Amino acid sequence: MTTQHFLRDDDLTPVELNEVLDLAAELKAAPYSHKPLAGPQTVAIIFDKPTLRTQASFVAGIAELGGNPMVVDGTLAQIGTRESIADVARVLGRQSSLIVWRTHDQSRIEEMAAYAGVPVVNALTDQFHPCQTLADLLTVREHKGATAGLTMTFLGDAACNMGHSYLLSGAAAGMHVRVSGPDGFQPDSGILARAQEIAAGTGGSAEIVLDPTKAADGADVLVTDTWVSMGKEAESADRAEVFRPWQLNEDLLALGADDAIVLHCLPAYRGKEITAEVLDGPQSVIWDEAENRRHAQKAIITWLLR
Repeated sequence: MTTQHFLRDDDLTPVELNEVLDLAAELKAAPYSHKPLAGPQTVAIIFDKPTLRTQASFVAGIAELGGNPMVVDGTLAQIGTRESIADVARVLGRQSSLIVWRTHDQSRIEEMAAYAGVPVVNALTDQFHPCQTLADLLTVREHKGATAGLTMTFLGDAACNMGHSYLLSGAAAGMHVRVSGPDGFQPDSGILARAQEIAAGTGGSAEIVLDPTKAADGADVLVTDTWVSMGKEAESADRAEVFRPWQLNEDLLALGADDAIVLHCLPAYRGKEITAEVLDGPQSVIWDEAENRRHAQKAIITWLLR
């Protein structure tokens, strides 16, 4: 039987995405109702990049599923340097029932999946962050009742992993996805085309809207992320000036629907990509979103192990 992985958002079909979101809602309502990792079975969680929410939510969620979270420090393991990704995959695949990896280029996690023999879950790469968008869609469902037909606007570095994941996951959820960022910070054309292909089958849409005011106009969900992704810290000062018109502030929020909600995957930098008034304001559902990482990740683990 072929092992199924969750390496990028479109590894789930629109039907499968809804199944996982239904399961996430079920697990949130009854956190200890499913024990697919009873034994306890071990899940290897590897971090090559900084983490807080991802580590906390996976460790807590795996424990709630009856499993043993085995956290591996990627800086010590030196995967791909000290020994090959393929060799590490063969070792960890025999020690665990599932592997979670937060790493750099997407090619690394694809190689892990090719050799592990167990499901592999992307906990963030340079190109995608699919566990985050699962949590975000769960949050939209909770506050809006559904996802289909809603307009979701992402403001900021549209070339980052979150811009890519929102295009793919939002399209699969039947949403009208707009991504908006400065010239030179637009999503990969192949990913945009893939999102549009998915949207054609779900009634959604996916587009680049260069003007942030037009992108925010009438949006039901307004999303942003740090302007400086991991590994690009040296560009911080230059980006702050370039991205200023895309700051999610009260003026842009006012252009959205009256009952628009605000998402941010965190960590947030108040006064940069988002103002304190918006992040801490009544339309923010960011703390629900952060909690929902646990429920969404429990759901994808449970679904993959079925």
